[in-house]
Amino acid sequence: MNPLPQSSVRGTRHLVAAADQLASRAGDTIFTLGGNAVDAAIATNAAIAVTGPHLCGMGGDLFALIHTSDGVVALNSSGRAGSRADAEAVRADGHTEMPFHHDIRTVTVPGCVDGWVALHERFGSLPLSLILAPAIDLAEHGFPASPLLVGSASRLDAVGRTQLHELSSQATRTGALVRRPGAGRALRAIAERGRGGFYGGEFGEGLLALGDGWFTADDLSTPGADWVTPLSAPMFGVDVHTIGPNSQGYLTLAGGIAAEPLDLPDPDDERWAHLLVEASKIAGYDRPEVLHEGADGAALLDAVRSRRHLLDLERASTYRAPASDGDTTYLCTAEADGLAVSLIQSNAAGFGSWLAEPNTGINLHNRGIGFSLEPGHPAELGPGRRPPHTLSPALATRDGELVSVFGTMGGDAQPQILLQVAARLFLHGQSPAEAINSARWALAGPETGFDTWSDLDRQGVEIEGHAPASWEPGLVARGHRVSRLPEYDSGFGHAHAIVRDDAGLSGAADPRCRIGAVIGR
Repeated sequence: MNPLPQSSVRGTRHLVAAADQLASRAGDTIFTLGGNAVDAAIATNAAIAVTGPHLCGMGGDLFALIHTSDGVVALNSSGRAGSRADAEAVRADGHTEMPFHHDIRTVTVPGCVDGWVALHERFGSLPLSLILAPAIDLAEHGFPASPLLVGSASRLDAVGRTQLHELSSQATRTGALVRRPGAGRALRAIAERGRGGFYGGEFGEGLLALGDGWFTADDLSTPGADWVTPLSAPMFGVDVHTIGPNSQGYLTLAGGIAAEPLDLPDPDDERWAHLLVEASKIAGYDRPEVLHEGADGAALLDAVRSRRHLLDLERASTYRAPASDGDTTYLCTAEADGLAVSLIQSNAAGFGSWLAEPNTGINLHNRGIGFSLEPGHPAELGPGRRPPHTLSPALATRDGELVSVFGTMGGDAQPQILLQVAARLFLHGQSPAEAINSARWALAGPETGFDTWSDLDRQGVEIEGHAPASWEPGLVARGHRVSRLPEYDSGFGHAHAIVRDDAGLSGAADPRCRIGAVIGR
């Protein structure tokens, strides 16, 4: 297969990149109507919330980084557990880990819509009714089912198909028309009444009923989006910014910190893969113990600096942590003058909890799987707490000026994918298309894509089918447990990037998402 299935897209005014061309088109439409990068990002996310419910939606969470003329700002719009959340009750039902599907207790108050409203209130330039219009049109008039949506729907069990009947009964083949009238009503309510139209409307009423006491009305009436200080560190000649805990974004920076002293060879060399694998291990092996919403991101980075001398230059390491395949969507927008958005939004696993809010049919995420059920653990499930989160957007600057917005889906593997993309873009000087299309490796746990660090004895390295010929034998010879997956496999994320240089903007969408696109002018 051609290693560059698509080239970088150039723009002199603006670009939008997303995992669905319908969503990219929605963002570009808002740009052409005079909207800014934030307006376009909201429109793009709203559109893919309709067309990509296996990835994201109004029943999920959101993080965003925004590059402005005054610097980088960050938004944490991840949901909190209900006021009646009770870890002991979950343990009493026989669980030692949070249930994965079919359990409302894995659902936190969805933060997506709160994120849209917060972004719009601070940076929006067009009315929400105009920004959400493309998404409303897709919901009410329908859209063709993507191959990934159809594939995800086919993996639902009988209970999931019943809960998500609106989706499972329509997304039966690629190209089948899917209409989502409930999502359309929710979007109209947001356009007319803001967050109150959603959390205080039929969605909120249905969530309270489904929760049967897990949530309270106050949980839904309290805005859940917080403007936070970005977590930042230098790597590969740029400053990279992300979201601090409860996000695992620190692992992207930590991988760069661990790799910084290394003389990384050309990416075709198997040592490139080995060294970055080991840098990621140094960064993340203790993640289950140290990541929680109260963690100090800077201190976590300092801890990695203190142990990077442990990185084995020649052999696969066998770290032991002290006594968690994601479905997410990443999108980015940028203007030539430097206003740019790096936004990630997710249901966690495919279709999330496999539960749907009964009034609108909007499926609900299962981000609560990030909580611990170990008594006394700092990330233990509890009322009003945010779980550890895999979502980790990224943004790069140099001397305060925008260099790039980039990110990916991919569960636990997100920081590892971003480390590779960052090295290719900023250290090796590759184009967005080269960096995005090139083969990847990913550390993998035994089962879910959220268990990379929970069973290190069974941790392996997965590589893509179009990886350089040297990678597999070289990694095996160094002691890595290697599995080769197909070329351009969706399990290696849907990464997108937009880079700003003297000539304007250039961007690439990930071919692994099959229907992604970069659009602009």
